[in-house]
Amino acid sequence: MDNVMMESGDWTTLGPVAGEIRRRVFILEQQVPQHEEWDGRDDECLHFLVWSGKHAIGTARLLPDGHIGRVAVLKEARGSGIGRELMQFVIDTARQRGHEYLELAAQTQALDFYRRLGFKDFGHDFIDADILHRNMRLILVD
Repeated sequence: MDNVMMESGDWTTLGPVAGEIRRRVFILEQQVPQHEEWDGRDDECLHFLVWSGKHAIGTARLLPDGHIGRVAVLKEARGSGIGRELMQFVIDTARQRGHEYLELAAQTQALDFYRRLGFKDFGHDFIDADILHRNMRLILVD
């Protein structure tokens, strides 16, 4: 994709745009119930957007404890490498902020995507929002 830009910020600044991406991907496409998507934790998170020109096409959030969540790329941008670029930006930002490790709950269909970024899965599969997940961790310190 051409003219790609990454941005991070708080929910007040990025929330309207990030929220719309999440609404489209999780609520409309994946049928996640609204009360599960809007968990009340967005104000405490650092949010990320990836832009292609003037269009936001992906988002993620980083909780203060090093958990990554709500990683979403619009359908029309999937397969372009944008998700990988977005996650690398999140990882680099977390490293700069002094996180020793990152964790996330990956949808099992995305396990290989996160493994290619260096995440290792642990524990058993579980259901969240009627979707099968597995926990993953990435160690950031040597």
